[in-house]
Amino acid sequence: MPWFGLGVFKVEEGPELVNAVKAAIRHGYRSIDTAAIYENEEGVGKGIQEGLAESGVERRDLFVTSKVWNADLGYESTIAAYEESLRKLGLEYLDLYLIHWPVEGKYKDAWRALETLYKEGRVKAIGVSNFQIHHLKDVMKDAEIKPMINQVEYHPKLSQKELQEFCKAQGIQMEAWSPLMQGQLLDHPVLKEIADHHNKSVAQVILRWDLQNGVVTIPKSTKENRLAENSKVFDFRLTDHEMNRINDLNENLRVGPNPDNFDF
Repeated sequence: MPWFGLGVFKVEEGPELVNAVKAAIRHGYRSIDTAAIYENEEGVGKGIQEGLAESGVERRDLFVTSKVWNADLGYESTIAAYEESLRKLGLEYLDLYLIHWPVEGKYKDAWRALETLYKEGRVKAIGVSNFQIHHLKDVMKDAEIKPMINQVEYHPKLSQKELQEFCKAQGIQMEAWSPLMQGQLLDHPVLKEIADHHNKSVAQVILRWDLQNGVVTIPKSTKENRLAENSKVFDFRLTDHEMNRINDLNENLRVGPNPDNFDF
């Protein structure tokens, strides 16, 4: 799984989406993350097909993720949802399929479905999204296969250290959604100071912090200049002191719903 990818949450179907996916592939992105509820899988699929054709990159070199929505959680319904996502994306398989939210009483049946898809070789990897420690423990109690990924809200104001340590101990890779806190951190003085020191943008510093903390990251952007800028995070390194300064910004502050208290 690539350490770095493109997220397309809230990007509507249409040319902007298709062009963003194509531009991402052109700028070296090899991971694309979508979900059934984003209602943009068809555009993502079109961008992938055109991006591969134009770049000469092969499908096997891309890592494509989608997620089953809450209304489809259940054994048969999750398998059907997977097939529908494949149809919309125009792909023969997904590299990663996730349970989007831990809906009580439903996610364990959905996990059995993901295990079936994995064992049949129809998906390369399976995981969850927005699962807290107690959700993960509950799944693993009866699971034959451990979740491979836990994709959660993760940024300097919500660093989820306890969850990250648990995932690490269990061999579950953590992945960040909303790594830039929907743009709310781009004027933060501490981050600006560190960015200026490295002659980088605040976004690049945050994404580098993710990577050095061992967290896969999928920032969202539709602008080609931002896509290019965001990807330039492998040519510098934050010092331990800088990492600690950013770690200290944690306030357990969410911009998205709380996985223990959501009603959708």
